[in-house]
Amino acid sequence: MTADTFTLYPCDLCGSTDLAEIPCAPHYMDGRPLHVCKGCGFVQAAYRRTPEALQKMWAEEIYRADDARVSDKTYTARIPAVVARQTFAVEFLAENVDITGKSLVDIGAGEGQFLEMLTTPRFNMDVFGIEPSAENCAILDEMGIANFLGTMEDYAQTGDARTFDVASLIWTLENCQSASGVLAAAHDAVKPGGHLLMATGSRIGMPFKKPLQYYLGPNVDAHPFHFSANALTSLMHQAGFKVTAHNRFIDSDYLVLIGERVNNADGLAMPTDDWQDIVDFFERWHKETQAHYADW
Repeated sequence: MTADTFTLYPCDLCGSTDLAEIPCAPHYMDGRPLHVCKGCGFVQAAYRRTPEALQKMWAEEIYRADDARVSDKTYTARIPAVVARQTFAVEFLAENVDITGKSLVDIGAGEGQFLEMLTTPRFNMDVFGIEPSAENCAILDEMGIANFLGTMEDYAQTGDARTFDVASLIWTLENCQSASGVLAAAHDAVKPGGHLLMATGSRIGMPFKKPLQYYLGPNVDAHPFHFSANALTSLMHQAGFKVTAHNRFIDSDYLVLIGERVNNADGLAMPTDDWQDIVDFFERWHKETQAHYADW
């Protein structure tokens, strides 16, 4: 880690600079640290690259839609596990929000399967994708899905940015350089009374769902944020999305929340986690991983 590549950022939720390192994390992260905020308990990699460098990493190094489509060497949304979680997100959204015939922007649209599901006759949604990978945008073009090449923040600064009935951030917010910045831009992209669908694989504080080496890895700031239900609720409330529905995340692989856009976030609850409880949680996860799954 060099000073000209990584910058130390304060907590992305509450702005505190009082951060503690999670002791076991460097064992899985090539010696790099993972932090928990002592003020609100939000877990994050405080040392991160610039937004431009992180965007380039995902667009050109990690998310590669190669010819094989299904590969264990490159990330693609074509693998069955990703298709399954996108299907869950579609069904959960439809169960809680009247989306038929409405407009939706997917932030981090990837290869477009999620949007494709929403354009079927069942939902007939008017969809739009925001995606930093030129390769993926070409795929969206082939599918006939309107899209913008860049980040949500880039799109918000264009003169022709539109607003939508629904915005979706599915398995994307954890990979952004600033979770709060993306959510603020998403708020501006949603019509008053509209909704945000938020889905992630982070479930900090819930029963362990995999060995720790399959959750943490050396590309620390490619996945800098790790959410509990409290942290994600507070981030959404801070951005002006009142949480109105959540899945049964205690025994699911997913944490899925839906928020309604409000004009004034004053009075919305800002639940926190005890930072020492978070450290203890990771320590238990580490011990169980080393005892049973270290060689997997």
